Amino acid sequence: MRIDILTIFPEMFQSPFDASIIKRAREKGLVDIHTYNLRDWATDKHKTTDDTPYGGGGGMIMKPEPIFAAVEAIKDEEEIPIILLTPQGRLFTQEVAEELARHDRLLFICGRYEGVDERIRQHLATDEISIGDYVLSGGELAAMVITDAVVRLLPGALGYERAAAEDSHATGLLEGPHYTRPPEFRGWAIPEVLTSGHHAKVAEWRRRQALKRTLERRPDMLARARLSSQDKRWLREMGYAGPFAEED
Repeated sequence: MRIDILTIFPEMFQSPFDASIIKRAREKGLVDIHTYNLRDWATDKHKTTDDTPYGGGGGMIMKPEPIFAAVEAIKDEEEIPIILLTPQGRLFTQEVAEELARHDRLLFICGRYEGVDERIRQHLATDEISIGDYVLSGGELAAMVITDAVVRLLPGALGYERAAAEDSHATGLLEGPHYTRPPEFRGWAIPEVLTSGHHAKVAEWRRRQALKRTLERRPDMLARARLSSQDKRWLREMGYAGPFAEED
């Protein structure tokens, strides 16, 4: 996969993309990440990428010329997802991460200030994504979040290949609790089932714990989760009264 990122602050990406899973994925050749300074496509001597809004009002608006020129120079007529990172975009979820991971190439436009010229939305971007209902100073952090979520889904990016499939949200549920050595710490012992060696019982315990944690913390997720008949029975035992509470 190749990921191109357009920003006026390319230096922000150096440390996050040179550590941990993304670094290893780059070293393995699984992902090729390029960051570009939009000012390189500005045409005036001050390398201006923003201007005041027509009609008045506070803040500055990112100009269309540098962004259009940068995208056209980078993508070489290739049809690829051109994603504008904006609080007005569709909400980023695990499902969206899986969708993006199926592409061979992605291009992110990091907005700044009060936003971008509307013509960028209308005639250049093919998608708009928001990572949450809050305001950031720009799209750079959103680009990092999405890149991290997408890269870890690439085959070979994680040491344990099933890890991504078992993460919270990957199955529609939150993950249950995890334990490691020592088996007892300050008088707190781990659940006995985890040392039983009985794989079926361990799997059942983990599934029940995932259901329990989701019910306690994010019950709204249960209506959309992929649940078996057994899952539904366990949830009813836990007191869940959701849409399928009376189903067999």
